[in-house]
Amino acid sequence: FVSNGAWLDGNSADGFRKCLEKEFSAVYLFNLRGNQRTSGELSRKEGGKIFGSGSRTPVSVILLVKNPEAKQEKAVIHYHDIGDYLSREEKLSIVKDFQSVGNPAMPWRIIQPNEQGDWINRRNDAFANFIPMGDKKDKSSKSFFESVYSRGLSTARDAWCYNSSYPTISNNINSFVDFYNNQREKFHQEKKAHSDLKVEDVIEFNSKKITWNRGLKKDLKQNQPIKFKESNLIIGMYRPFYKQHLYLARELNDMVYQIPKLFPAPELDNLVICVSGLGGNKDNTAIITDCIPDLNCLDAGTQCFPLYWYEKPQEKQLDLFSTASGSEHIRRDGISDFIFKRAKKQYGKSVTKEDIFYYVYGILHSPEYRTAFANDLKKMLPRLPLLDKVADFWAFSKAGRALADLHINYETVPPCDGVTVTGADSGFFRVEKMRFPKKDGMVRGTKKKVNDTGTIHFNSKITLSDIPKKAYQYVVNGKSAVEWIMERYQVKTDKKSG
Repeated sequence: FVSNGAWLDGNSADGFRKCLEKEFSAVYLFNLRGNQRTSGELSRKEGGKIFGSGSRTPVSVILLVKNPEAKQEKAVIHYHDIGDYLSREEKLSIVKDFQSVGNPAMPWRIIQPNEQGDWINRRNDAFANFIPMGDKKDKSSKSFFESVYSRGLSTARDAWCYNSSYPTISNNINSFVDFYNNQREKFHQEKKAHSDLKVEDVIEFNSKKITWNRGLKKDLKQNQPIKFKESNLIIGMYRPFYKQHLYLARELNDMVYQIPKLFPAPELDNLVICVSGLGGNKDNTAIITDCIPDLNCLDAGTQCFPLYWYEKPQEKQLDLFSTASGSEHIRRDGISDFIFKRAKKQYGKSVTKEDIFYYVYGILHSPEYRTAFANDLKKMLPRLPLLDKVADFWAFSKAGRALADLHINYETVPPCDGVTVTGADSGFFRVEKMRFPKKDGMVRGTKKKVNDTGTIHFNSKITLSDIPKKAYQYVVNGKSAVEWIMERYQVKTDKKSG
């Protein structure tokens, strides 16, 4: 078979891989790579797309052999990876030269799957001995955070619910709501004469005016009016280092998950550590924010672990260890009592839950941790150690606190020493799209034009120069912080809605 190769390492395909082991006597697997759902260096390693513009996924060639006389219980798995940084033409040339899986020159290696069904990028056995960051399946489990953590906000209509301009998003939502209410009135007026009328028979599917989904159709059918509320306009983090105005309302947001418990009101402060979801294409990363993160802020569905979470008094009786915040909400700690007791016993009575929160953020940014457990972090939510030495705990906690300060307050951090800005005295600050200039360079021994990352053309008047290479070393969700800013801060019109 020639197929999409995502099953090779996909978290959801472990059962499928186990079935292949069980049902066949031999498997010959040629991994041609080419996964273009990655980004940055990882994307470059994946190389060219085997079917050109017709494929974005990795591609594999697999030969499955059933030998009724085979004596072994499980398949012998022969594996070959075509390699990094190869173009489409180079890959096809290699396939042509090998011709057959039976070619003696084929450099097969036998792989031994583990208990989890990993064939490649196997998990580190030590990871299982660490403490889970969170566990919703077993609420009594011993983890760093309580079970009240959440996925990021999913609006299912981002072009309407997010915008960098306050007047624009206000006008957009008002227009959306007016059109919905007109459609609602039209449906119920016509339904008086035709009782068996379906919503889809009446409403207008016009992406320039509205985005329908199941929830909105249900509200219309139940004759639920929607009103624009200015108080629902808040700030959200759409992508790393890219905040936008957000219209937060259950009737216009597809899935809010437990976000209302983390950010129930603008005046109630909170911090959340966001990590990548499970089974993503990019390396698992983390970022902290003080506002609502979008589901797709990080890869594979952002998971948000809070410093606090809030509940209304009627939901639970106030106890001695709760903090009343305002007249409507009670503040609870996101860090579990289990890990708090463990940390105090191990590191001293002066440890606070806030210290543990920042310790988590420090560990998640440890290069050694991220490298050693890269495969585990793609397949599971983080599990973290409590380091043996007291000094190590405090070093990571202080580093995590300092990182959090940088990542939350990045807009007020002093400019980098040595970077030159020219043209700012022009007073022209409009950005269509920021760009790197091109320069001559070498790519795998071939002369090519490459980006000069030491310079950024902010616009036709303003240029930033002498940007150090280390500015690109901090990567979150597949891109450096600098490149996130460059990608997101540009004039862009959504094709569907206009």
